[in-house]
Order: sequence, then structure tokens, then C-alpha cells
Amino acid sequence: MPAPTNELKAAIRAGEMQIGIWLGLTSPAVAEMAGAAGFDWCLIDGEHGPNDLPLIESQLRALQGLGANAIVRVPDGENWILKQVLDIGAQSILVPMVETAEQAAKVVAACKYAPEGNRGVGYALARASGYNAISDYAHTANDQICVIVQVETLSAMLNIPQIAKVPGVDCIFIGPADLSADMGYLGNLNHPDVLEVIAKGMADITAAGLCAGTICLGEEEQERFVAQGGKFLGVAADVVTLQTALRATAATARYL
Repeated sequence: MPAPTNELKAAIRAGEMQIGIWLGLTSPAVAEMAGAAGFDWCLIDGEHGPNDLPLIESQLRALQGLGANAIVRVPDGENWILKQVLDIGAQSILVPMVETAEQAAKVVAACKYAPEGNRGVGYALARASGYNAISDYAHTANDQICVIVQVETLSAMLNIPQIAKVPGVDCIFIGPADLSADMGYLGNLNHPDVLEVIAKGMADITAAGLCAGTICLGEEEQERFVAQGGKFLGVAADVVTLQTALRATAATARYL
């Protein structure tokens, strides 16, 4: 029996639009609701969300069998955290702050078993293999791992053509918040200089034949990135959605 098919990876490779939501509240209940809401993917944020491995695992369980594919954003691209997140069952990984092709290659290697990489072999004890119930997990897992690298500085944006050539990178995701800060426009994601760099980055990614992604919560931003060839879009965040709804409800109720 092989490793489960990664439907997100298949959709990305087929060039299908994939929309998703950021999960930062560390709640399995929120993950379960988001997973059934109609998104293509739900990203469990281990970089800025206060997640640890047990919390990430509980959200992976909550998302299992629902309509959305699970992605885990790790805090960084270190081997130890990639190994543990993969072992608890994540098949799609987003790694922040990837600056160079060399760094991207190390990330890919950490996510793949030998001879394609150097992922630690402990699947017999891991949820990823159904606790050793998936008999051919070791020989089929590599093909089902989806590696998404996040570029979020000016130097990383300039390195996109080289990063895109790294075998095993499935998607390049542009992080506009850190990029704008790196360019000297902290909090101003729509500064013309930032938008120009993002547009160039999107063009470089699509020219390389890779899936281009970013986060864009507003309709205008979504339309812009789709026009630029974006196929992997974060269109919502649980924190933002809840906060917006709560404030709107409270404001309306004040006039009852």
C-alpha cells in the first residue's frame, strides 16, 4: 500500500487555481470548520501562530477527510522540525525565509528520503505511515511531499530564477509583509515599489513553469495576483475573519 495521494500537489502540477486560509488560532475546531468551508487548502501556521507539534498534529487530524488539504508552515527550514512535522502526517510544507537556491535545495533534501534527500528514517513509529500500517510508505512518500518555499526579502526575490530551478520545489510563495518591511515600507504592502517587485517575482516564477503563490485578503489584491499568473492564493485568515465579524456584529448591535 503506497503513501496517500497528495491532492494539493497534483492540483498544483496540473495548474489548477488553489485558494486557502491561514490558521493561526491553533484550534482543531476552527481547523475543522475551515476544512469543510470550501477552501482548497488550510495552512497551519507554525511560524507566527503559537503552535507546537501536538497542536499541529491535532489540527491535521481535524482536517483529515474534509474538503481542504492541510499545509504546515514550519518556523524555519531546519531538518529537525521538517522531519517531525512530516512524521506527524503533513504532506505539504511551507518553509519561510528561503533566500537562495542552496537553501531551497537543503529544504527539499530534508523532506525526502534517500537517495533523493536525507529525511530521517523513523516512519515505523510515525503517524505519517499509519504507524507502520502503510506497507510501502518508505518507497512512495517522496512523490507525495509538496515543498513550498516562501521568498520574502528583496535578495530572495532576485534569486527566484535560481530557486525555481531546484528539483523538488513545487511552488514559490511570495510573502508581501516581510518583503515590504525589508524594502523599507513596513506595513505598506501596496507601496508601488513593493508591487513592482512582486509583479516581477510573479513573472519570474511563472516563466520558470512553477506555481506562484502569495497571500491576498482583499478582492482587489486577489484580482491583481490572478492577472499576474498566481495559482496558489491565501485569501483568508482565521484571526482576521473572526476579528472582522466580531467587530461588525458589535458595531451593528450598538444601534439596536
